[in-house]
Amino acid sequence: MQYVWFIWSLIILALWAIIYLLRKESRKEMLKMSLITMPFGLTEPLFVPEYWFPPSLFNLAIKTGFDIESLIFSFAIGGIGTVLYNLIFKRSLVKIPHSERGHQRHKLHIYILFVPALVFFILALFTSLNHIYCGIIALFIGGLATLYCRPDLNKKIWVGGILFTVLYFIYFGSILPFYPQYVELYWNLDNLTHILFLGVPIEELLFAFTFGMYWSGLYEHLYWRRLIKPKGILTN
Repeated sequence: MQYVWFIWSLIILALWAIIYLLRKESRKEMLKMSLITMPFGLTEPLFVPEYWFPPSLFNLAIKTGFDIESLIFSFAIGGIGTVLYNLIFKRSLVKIPHSERGHQRHKLHIYILFVPALVFFILALFTSLNHIYCGIIALFIGGLATLYCRPDLNKKIWVGGILFTVLYFIYFGSILPFYPQYVELYWNLDNLTHILFLGVPIEELLFAFTFGMYWSGLYEHLYWRRLIKPKGILTN
């Protein structure tokens, strides 16, 4: 099982590459958000071994807490989480004019972007919660904060969370038929709820939902973009 995490991270990267190659109109936001998300892979020492302790290339995770796989994984999910809703519902992006950025809500634009980081550090420093729960709560509150600033993204944020959860469940579940004991061996279940959904820890699904919530609207929020239906698409 030494290379399962590495192969697993390459699989999600391959999915990223397929989307990137096939959807030219999504390349810009995919690449930008992947590069923004990738450094979050360096937070792995916050989760090893308290949350999990996977075998990794050169045994880096066990030796240092860091691993190469987390950087690959973070890069891939950053781009996919950003464009998944747009791909499925065939939405494009247009720039919001400066004249429309003066609403009272937008005065908090910069501060709201930092809400997840602030919530995470407060919970990590002042509670005994496992860091995975700190991250889940932080992402969820970040998603709600984005909704305050950008209510036009309401559907994308909630549906984006669901879509990414479904994708992540399929992705995570793909490993279990080949390595059915992988979770039992490398997740620190004694520190978690012990709740598994078809073999997948509930914490992983909660992370997927809250990540999908926050990341699905982050590009639009960060770069002042609005969703539109391309011409030629009919709706009931």
